[in-house]
Amino acid sequence: MKTQTKKTIAIDMDGVMADVEPQLIKYYEQLYGITKTLEAIDGLSHAEAFPLDAATKASLNLPGFFRTLPVMPGAIEAVRKLMEDYEVYIVSAATEFPLSLSEKLEWLQEYFPFISWRNIVLCGDKSIIHTDYMIDDHCKNLDYCSGKAIMFNAHHNKHEHQHVRVYNWDEVLNLFEMEKTSADLA
Repeated sequence: MKTQTKKTIAIDMDGVMADVEPQLIKYYEQLYGITKTLEAIDGLSHAEAFPLDAATKASLNLPGFFRTLPVMPGAIEAVRKLMEDYEVYIVSAATEFPLSLSEKLEWLQEYFPFISWRNIVLCGDKSIIHTDYMIDDHCKNLDYCSGKAIMFNAHHNKHEHQHVRVYNWDEVLNLFEMEKTSADLA
């Protein structure tokens, strides 16, 4: 077992590193012919935004859904930068959608080849993760975070206020720079 000298960060994939919302909208329209926009779903829970829940689950089980997700703007550069000072783990509750496992690994290899396989955790329940920080878009994961919870803004969490919120990867980097400065002053 390796000894940790750096503080640790768990980073979620979907909705944080990978831009899942446009993909959900696209697949929802393809499956059901119902057109949605990012503006129309802003502030809605997943159940409100996509009321045909079976359709959403069906989308997530289609080949290519996770493999073709676009990267969130600034994510690649920010994760690389964070890795200079922190031990970064990519943590995804992926086992609910078995097809996503290989697709997520392929996606990470394409866009984040600098992340070791040892730092990728695909699980079913993130409450098992104990890092100094967790960046996620779901309170159901952040609420169990034993470290500092950082909520990445998404349409479904607009009305959640119990965690520090960031709106983009620049804000993530700024937050960690402030954390580092505070630690240096202590």
